[in-house]
Amino acid sequence: MAAMQSFDVTSGCDLQEVDNAVNQSRKEIGQRFDFKGLKVSLDFRRDENLLVLSAPDETHLRAIWDVLLGKMTRRSVPTKNLKTGTVQPAAGSSVRMEVTLQQGVPTETARAIVKALKDAKLRKVQATIQADQVRVASPSRDELQEAIALLKSQDFGIELSFGNYRSQ
Repeated sequence: MAAMQSFDVTSGCDLQEVDNAVNQSRKEIGQRFDFKGLKVSLDFRRDENLLVLSAPDETHLRAIWDVLLGKMTRRSVPTKNLKTGTVQPAAGSSVRMEVTLQQGVPTETARAIVKALKDAKLRKVQATIQADQVRVASPSRDELQEAIALLKSQDFGIELSFGNYRSQ
């Protein structure tokens, strides 16, 4: 029997890079003239995978978001994995927005990945959902490369990363 080759499809943000981007954004916001004297905040709750932005009005909130997105992009954090919430009124006539960081592949997306691989009718390619990742296995490396190309060509709403290549 041929040796099985496999790889894992995962998704996530490097939390240290997110922390660095948040710190750079705070520094830039603190130096900008249009934020002088305003009560704005940008908090990163690492254990909850959550960013909380607050500002006196929606215009300043969007400006904070734009600065943060620019810093995230420069630090190669996948912005597709940032899920913005709605703008909510907060205490003291201010507004706030929560942004969740997508860590791992959600179950619905994992099912869509498995379905896409099955619909492509790649021979001998097997995809299994394992917690927050999808393992794709095949005896042929060429078919695994076709599977990667197929998954990269489709949009699943999150940034996919491919790793943990194995030969069994």
